[in-house]
Amino acid sequence: MNTITPDNLASIEFSLKWSKNGIKHEDRYFAQRVNFWRDILPPAVAEKIIGASTGDRITHSFRPAQLIPAATAKAIHPVAHTRIEGRLGDGTTLRPRYGRFYPRGILQGVSGVFRGNIEPFRCTAVAKRGIDADFNHPLADRDLVLEAFITDVREKFEEHGGTLYDWAEQVTTGPGMQARCNGEPTDFFSPEAFDRGDPADDRLFYRQPRFVQHIDAHAIDTTRGLYGRLIPEGSRVLDLMSSWTSHLPEDLETRSVDGLGLNAEELSANPRLSRRVVQDLNRDTHLPFDDGAFDAAVCTVSVEYLTRPFDVFDEMARVLAPGGIFVVTFSNRWFPPKAIRVWTEIHPFERMGLVREYFSRNGHFNRLETFSSQGWPRPDDDKYAGQMLVSDPVFAVWGRRV
Repeated sequence: MNTITPDNLASIEFSLKWSKNGIKHEDRYFAQRVNFWRDILPPAVAEKIIGASTGDRITHSFRPAQLIPAATAKAIHPVAHTRIEGRLGDGTTLRPRYGRFYPRGILQGVSGVFRGNIEPFRCTAVAKRGIDADFNHPLADRDLVLEAFITDVREKFEEHGGTLYDWAEQVTTGPGMQARCNGEPTDFFSPEAFDRGDPADDRLFYRQPRFVQHIDAHAIDTTRGLYGRLIPEGSRVLDLMSSWTSHLPEDLETRSVDGLGLNAEELSANPRLSRRVVQDLNRDTHLPFDDGAFDAAVCTVSVEYLTRPFDVFDEMARVLAPGGIFVVTFSNRWFPPKAIRVWTEIHPFERMGLVREYFSRNGHFNRLETFSSQGWPRPDDDKYAGQMLVSDPVFAVWGRRV
């Protein structure tokens, strides 16, 4: 068994755990080649990792300003509307909305900002005069727990130099963007938020079955592992917006699994389902189930297609028993014509914030949590293996029926 020395390479799954506004968050990042001779790690973490072996887990807690620079008032910039130069995908002028993130490059006349800068800022105030652009990291005021799980240790043959990675920066890029600003709801909902490129009847788009996987094998395994951890044995499960394959673990014993989807052939091909319902939720949000009919529900890589999500989440609360869990998972792949507009315009980590607003709007759910996993190598047998180096990320939000 190899132990880590400064001359080793290692594969490490980092896990960043934090909470805000009563919601727990866990963001995982897989680092495939950590070079202890060249790369940068937080000193307290590096000290614990040296001497560790495959299978070891190192944990370190950070107070605010220890892992991420402290927030400062100087990093909040008032910007007049006339100095915001950005456009949306359809060519219309970008108008920043409260709580949202945008690339700094749209701001003109702000010291240190250049056109094309994609580093995000948060819009923390909107007024007639303009906006407040907050350049502070969204986790600057958080207590953080960083775990490092050693998955592999190997020797270096020789050192040729190369790219230096600051792994704390890698791990903390994105996390925090899913949380509300000052506890206030994020304003995702412009009048066009639920518009789509193809507004035609969904039944036409989905009339032909699509027997394809929408995420790669590793992302599927991550999703199944999450469902297996969250869904109790013996549950009555609703698979919302279901398809031809089940993302429930094969060894998860359930009392029943009802599938609701848009294509009868796909549902018929799913052997895990005990009952099948064909229904377009964008035409009819009423779920044909009794109150409290399910102990758990999942929605896998499909929430981005809902044009009436608040009505659907209200119905989900009705058909779940008190304490029942609803888990929503998604990635960065979808059918572009059918995804809602706001989904395509926001950062991947903001999408967890959007789904959180679906859960929170009417107070039917509590004990909300979010989860993300990214950075794993793409499976060699995946059809995009030659085009994409990393596996599809997995994002999840879940809550329990009040």
